[in-house]
Amino acid sequence: MGSAADRRRKAGYAQGLDSPTKSRKAGKGRVALIGWREYVDLPEWGIRKILAKVDTGARSSAIDVSHVEELPGDRVRFEVISDRGGRVKRYPLEAPITRRTRVRSSFGTTHDRIFVEVTVRLAEREFRTEVGLVDRENMICRMLLGRKSLEKLYRVDPGRCYLHGKRRHRRRPRRVKGTG
Repeated sequence: MGSAADRRRKAGYAQGLDSPTKSRKAGKGRVALIGWREYVDLPEWGIRKILAKVDTGARSSAIDVSHVEELPGDRVRFEVISDRGGRVKRYPLEAPITRRTRVRSSFGTTHDRIFVEVTVRLAEREFRTEVGLVDRENMICRMLLGRKSLEKLYRVDPGRCYLHGKRRHRRRPRRVKGTG
């Protein structure tokens, strides 16, 4: 019949919650269930559907940027890269620096990192969070959401992803053989 965990999962229990969840959407004061990979919006920067990895093992959040330039008055200019695939979309932005700190990467090396604050929209909720400006060129996800951004708002189901929508790809018209 399966383990108790399998029966709980099939009954609709979310990890860490004591009762079955009727919906992945959370009402006021409720915790929303999200997957380990989700698309998020950054409305104040005009960015929609950026791929984010939800990482409860990481304390802080990070976003893929290039051309970081510190400006006078504790400001920074940078470009957010929303996709490293075939169509690279860049968003030139400027924001106030909220803090500078040394961060240890998952590889164990330390780096100085600049943090800025941004509004994130996920699972029909918006929240303010700090994100580190970092080159994530070799990573699949353009953004990483750490546990400080998620606490008290979300529960993560590590076995599922895209609980709040997967980006739709445009269908390309099929080529008919022999027409060029």
